[in-house]
Amino acid sequence: MEKDGMTYIIGIDQSTQGSKAVLVDEQGNIAGRADRRHVQLVNGLGWVSHDPEEIYQNVVLAVRDVMEQHQVPKKAIRAVGISNQRETTVMWDKSGRALENAVVWQCGRAREITERLAEYGEQIRQKTGIPLSPFFPAAKMAWLLENHEHWGAKGHKGICLGTVDSWLLYRLTGGKSFKTDYSNASRTQLFNLHTLEWDQELCGFFGVPLEILPEICDSNSVFGETDLDGYFDAPVPILSAMGDSHASLFAHGCHRKGMSKTTYGTGSSVMMNIGTSFKESRYGLATSLAWGIDGVVNYVLEGNINYTGAVITWLKDDLKLLSELGELEPAAADANPIDTTVLVPAFTGLSAPYWDNDARGMLYGMSRTTGRNEIIRAAVESIAFQITDVMRAMEKDSGLAIEELHVDGGPTRNRYLMQFQSDMAGSRVLAPEMEEYSALGAAYMAGLKCGMYEARTLWAGRPVTIYERQMEDGERLKKLELWQQALKACRGK
Repeated sequence: MEKDGMTYIIGIDQSTQGSKAVLVDEQGNIAGRADRRHVQLVNGLGWVSHDPEEIYQNVVLAVRDVMEQHQVPKKAIRAVGISNQRETTVMWDKSGRALENAVVWQCGRAREITERLAEYGEQIRQKTGIPLSPFFPAAKMAWLLENHEHWGAKGHKGICLGTVDSWLLYRLTGGKSFKTDYSNASRTQLFNLHTLEWDQELCGFFGVPLEILPEICDSNSVFGETDLDGYFDAPVPILSAMGDSHASLFAHGCHRKGMSKTTYGTGSSVMMNIGTSFKESRYGLATSLAWGIDGVVNYVLEGNINYTGAVITWLKDDLKLLSELGELEPAAADANPIDTTVLVPAFTGLSAPYWDNDARGMLYGMSRTTGRNEIIRAAVESIAFQITDVMRAMEKDSGLAIEELHVDGGPTRNRYLMQFQSDMAGSRVLAPEMEEYSALGAAYMAGLKCGMYEARTLWAGRPVTIYERQMEDGERLKKLELWQQALKACRGK
């Protein structure tokens, strides 16, 4: 049924597993959604790649799917906003042809490049706010340049390097827009957080010519127009671009200093808005930019955790302790209350705020009472323990107490986990009823830009489930102490 008179924003979320398009109506609600998954290309060396052309085509198809499924007139679309998987790096030529498969954020093939730059590691961290690592685009770009067959013969003329947002903007606008936003630029390790520009010295370290990088713009810029490969009768403006975690922060309304959110996915991104001034982390976190809006940037502290939702996948697919995810919450709730089993999911070491690549996963504190339910509960609780540790690091770095934590992602439907998160963190946890917060953030920013929304009303009255701390101090402190003991044991300390 055609929805006469209603106008919409299209929010695109291009993520690691696939691409989705959501229709966001005049009240800021999701009116429709369509998804397209892409192939995960993993070779014998463990290198992870994506086909940039497949990603672009899936974005186009997802938008068409959601329009046609919900019979929305093409003229009803006011604007498009884009959120994207961060750090994944693409190389293409001026014609818009991808020259190599994209190097995915989780791919460590550029490790040799960062190892030879180790002496500059502290200098790089001070400029960029993030530790020298092959998981950021600078090393990935260097690897692509060093391994691309035409690079040596032709030089850098005609080559474009960027993150997925830049690739999509370039293709959606027919090559007219070669741009990125502040949030994505701040994650490349080529961007200086103090000058807010590409840094010539950093580019020199990695051998990446500054001329082949995109123009850096505010996150609510006019990034160009798209007819979606001829689908729209008239071009539609693209009015926002942000990294997915940053878009989620924006959608939660965390626009003021000290406001924080956690996205629960395969891993987790814990992020705090720290205002308009740079602050260096001394407790194992990264500093980045939340966004740039109308010439003003906001900084964030961020901690990324490798294994949160992935722990549940491990329980189900590897240990076979769950036949379906619906069993998770009742199993955790039914575990023996006096059992002291703790799981540290350091399957590939520990990430923020510990940064210990040598740590190994461990079930700690088991007894004869430990069984299926107790192991499941320990896995669920490990998610909250890790996030709580990042929150404590944020409070130390910022000097601000986290009284409220906004959350999103599939695991937030698990009431046991959300209550335990509130108990361990000692903070109120706010779980919204709506999903797809990365796509929503991009759509909200685009809608604000074109005047479809007003900031004072957009976030008012959004339905949320609120979890308040209930656990007694003695029990809470005992659980936190067991977690710290397990951490020390898995790190050999």
